Amino acid sequence: MPTIDMKTELPGPRSRAIIERKERVVCDPLDLHVNTVIDHGLGASVTDVDGNTMLDLSSGLGCLLVGHSHPKVVEAVQRQAAKFSHTDFSVVPYEIYVELCERLVERVGPGRKVALFNSGAEAVENAVKFAKAATGRQAVVCFEGAFHGRTLLTMSLTSRHTPYKRGFGPFAAEVYRVPFSYPYRSEDPDGRLALEAFERAFVTTVDPRSVAAAIFEPELGEGGYIVPGGAFLPGVEALCRSHGIVTIADEIQSGFGRTGRFLASEHFGLDPDIVILAKALASGYPLSAVVGRTEIMDAPGPSAIGGTYVGNPVACAAADAVLDVIEEEGLIERADVVGKAIRSRWEQLAVDIPEVGDVRGLGSMVGIEMVTDRATKEPDGAYVARLMAETQRRGLITVSCGVFHNVLRHMPPLVITDEQLDEALDVLADAALAARAT
Repeated sequence: MPTIDMKTELPGPRSRAIIERKERVVCDPLDLHVNTVIDHGLGASVTDVDGNTMLDLSSGLGCLLVGHSHPKVVEAVQRQAAKFSHTDFSVVPYEIYVELCERLVERVGPGRKVALFNSGAEAVENAVKFAKAATGRQAVVCFEGAFHGRTLLTMSLTSRHTPYKRGFGPFAAEVYRVPFSYPYRSEDPDGRLALEAFERAFVTTVDPRSVAAAIFEPELGEGGYIVPGGAFLPGVEALCRSHGIVTIADEIQSGFGRTGRFLASEHFGLDPDIVILAKALASGYPLSAVVGRTEIMDAPGPSAIGGTYVGNPVACAAADAVLDVIEEEGLIERADVVGKAIRSRWEQLAVDIPEVGDVRGLGSMVGIEMVTDRATKEPDGAYVARLMAETQRRGLITVSCGVFHNVLRHMPPLVITDEQLDEALDVLADAALAARAT
């Protein structure tokens, strides 16, 4: 039986009324991607206030890896909230914080410690602070196409200026950006030329003895779901080690099994000094983690790291339940099954849809780059916009990414059933053909 059940055009009357209220009291920059208002969600589906049931390939921008309202997460949250919801861990500590950190160290690797925060951006900020404290250095190297957040430092590390940076400068000092390996848009399939540019930057741009850290996403997220050439990240890691530079893997979007490994770094044989986790960590509850080598994590002085709400016990309980679900339901293995189905369907569609320029990704983290012409590879963001409008009209929630706004990204809940996945891919196929005709 199909999951999608569209009773009205979007937005329906109740959604429209709520959106009109929103426009009166919520600031305009918080614009809406999906033209409806959710009432409830379960697994891979959401139902709006007008009774329309849709399939969600966005997972709340990657947070809902175990799906909407997973019963084990709901139970864990309710149980913890009934006990206590806040103390500030540094004032009155609690066991669930410690237990979660133990499990993260077990997953990431021995010889590490953990600090918990509220958001991905907070975790990035603090990862850099740990690196600076440990090295006594000031500079940070980041990469083209990166997205690390919207705070002052994380905006400075983020690559795309519109909409994330325009009008918000000046930005943090001592941030240096170098090229990222982008096989589809270069004559550099293994990433060696990009690696040479990274090494050259330590001669022409910044003294490596002043660099505290290099931060990278193993697969670019907002930057376009770009998988770098195989030689690139191992070379970056080796070069950083030779200069005493801390490597920080931003696994906020790629971590927790979405790529078919717990960390996307594992695909490249990496052993980063610091790993940053968020999004799927607590199934949408505000929580992030910095997991790093003990000597780095212990470098700041007493009370140098923290925050009132960091490591909230209810969010920790949610994260503990998420880890249980991932293990019990085999979701890391499921990521490969889901990803293969998505890539296979798009490779078939590419025969009839010349806008499909590149099909790429690790596990279920799959991006489809759209172009006006495969020979010139001219980005086609307009086609992606039409495609997404068609999917929404048909009851499928999709999201895009990429520096040129021309990549359709897939981040479905890994609890999506085979039947729901087939249904979603059928809708994508119909919408992709319809978008060509408009």
